[in-house]
Amino acid sequence: MTHSGHVLGVDGCRAGWVGVVLGPDGAFARAVLGATIAELAADAGPVAAIGIDMPLHVTDEPGPRASDLAARLHLGAKRSSLFLTPPRSAYAASTYAEACAVSRRLTGKAPSRQAWALGPKILDVEAWCPSVDVPVREVHPEVSFSLLVGAPILASKATWAGLEARRAALAAAGIVVSGDLGAAGRAGPDDVLDAAAAAWSARRISRGEAECFPAGAEPGAPAIWA
Repeated sequence: MTHSGHVLGVDGCRAGWVGVVLGPDGAFARAVLGATIAELAADAGPVAAIGIDMPLHVTDEPGPRASDLAARLHLGAKRSSLFLTPPRSAYAASTYAEACAVSRRLTGKAPSRQAWALGPKILDVEAWCPSVDVPVREVHPEVSFSLLVGAPILASKATWAGLEARRAALAAAGIVVSGDLGAAGRAGPDDVLDAAAAAWSARRISRGEAECFPAGAEPGAPAIWA
């Protein structure tokens, strides 16, 4: 059973996953933390849509994903904040060196260590998605923030200026994340704000207002939504 007024945004963090739930009015309702995506979703409760900052539709098709290229083009000077997703076989590799060899064979490029390290979380989401009966869409917080403010936020989210710029962008949209977040407070501040941006996109997804990269993608097709 879903609740049409609530949506969930999710970001990976060192503790597992952190999520932000927006209420019917679009305002911050609560934050949740889970070791697995299934645990986090259960704690979040019924929602109408989920935006998750994690690659979906990872395959062994040659070349980079069209969604990654389109979103990077949109981000311009911030394009490096979006990793090119390695082929699925690279995530099955037991070592980074093996993953690089697989990726070079399939795409001509080696993945970054950060992109390859997402493997366990990608597999976690893959195993969970078939059990979900609401839209689950891939999002990228930097794309979401760029639409919130009208341009990419150039200041790094790892800096005070970057955090304040992102917090202000969310507040302008009526999303004020503050106070005691409970267990979710164990997540990094940037991860919480990224989850909130993903929730903003999830609300747009639930209303049929979201933009997609590449443009014109059908719901459920490989794309990044915001």
